[in-house]
Amino acid sequence: MKNTYLTSHFPLFAILLFSLSFAVYTERQVSSFLQDIGLYQGMMEVMSEAGIKISILLFCMLFYFMLFAAFKLIAGTILELSLLFFSKDQEGEALQKIRGGSWIYLGAGLISLLLVSSAAALGGLFLTAAIVYFTYFLFRTKDFISASGLIGVLFLHGSFWTALFLSIGYTGLRLYKQFYRKSACLVMDKKSGVSAADCRESLPE
Repeated sequence: MKNTYLTSHFPLFAILLFSLSFAVYTERQVSSFLQDIGLYQGMMEVMSEAGIKISILLFCMLFYFMLFAAFKLIAGTILELSLLFFSKDQEGEALQKIRGGSWIYLGAGLISLLLVSSAAALGGLFLTAAIVYFTYFLFRTKDFISASGLIGVLFLHGSFWTALFLSIGYTGLRLYKQFYRKSACLVMDKKSGVSAADCRESLPE
């Protein structure tokens, strides 16, 4: 008889793999940015180049680990809420049936290690894994969800994730614009002597 807990650790491994892949890409971008604004050389007076890269990598990996862990918690909660509201299962059989879906994220996490040079490829891979997993979820729980329940599940997931990502995207865009304005002014101050205050006033909101 198959042990139902055999795949219980796969989500953790998948999160670690995706975190590492995104962290490697981000470390390269951050290092390049620090070199462009002239801070990298100053940091090398305190730490070795390898130490700087490892520190940035570990910080980025920790950030992505927390981000993906939060997504895992939210996704698991929404999945179980959709089963609570729209399925006929009251014994937890549906949850048992979808445990094997963790293979999908684990496989995608392994593939992500080959795509660390492209943010679009990493994002596309993660999105593809999420869609495949959701399709697997619907297929495995079809015996417990009616046609009207299926519409409810799709509406719940669609509306929640759309609202969440729109909120994150808007907040991220605002933060990026502020960060870009300050970093651009820092570069202009170093290269042309323009004060940061005058620079910020000249840049559009």
